[in-house]
Amino acid sequence: MKISKKEYGVVTLLIAFAMVLSGTALAGAYGKQKVVYHINYDNPKQQAGALRNIQNHINAVGKQNLDFKVVMHGKGLSLLLEPDAAADTRLKLGNATEKQQNTVSNLKDQGVEFSVCANTLKGKKIDLEDLYDVSKADIVPSGVAELSMLQQKGYTYIKP
Repeated sequence: MKISKKEYGVVTLLIAFAMVLSGTALAGAYGKQKVVYHINYDNPKQQAGALRNIQNHINAVGKQNLDFKVVMHGKGLSLLLEPDAAADTRLKLGNATEKQQNTVSNLKDQGVEFSVCANTLKGKKIDLEDLYDVSKADIVPSGVAELSMLQQKGYTYIKP
């Protein structure tokens, strides 16, 4: 049986529409979620993996169904530390490469909030301007206290 280009186009459109609907239905199956990811390590591959996990989580649940936070403290601040600024701090690594910055910006555009520990800023001698896209509003007094408070408010804790 031979199908025309017009029929082929209609079938392709119907399949694409069904895929969109099934993806929407799948995302809705998870319901609304409040989640906090915890990053306190400086391994750049592990940090990149955490950011991929976050994007995969968004893809599965849908950004409209998520209240999503990332809390960083200790070595985790290296995720946002400009590479050339690390020498002036007590952190060994600055992992905020252009690729990581783009990933962080994309996640922020999808509603992910990144929180930075004030204790770590002070203890590791990190200047706010040496961190990628961090403002005073992103600073929390204590990363671990923030994690505890968010869990008390019903956020699911994930440490990738």
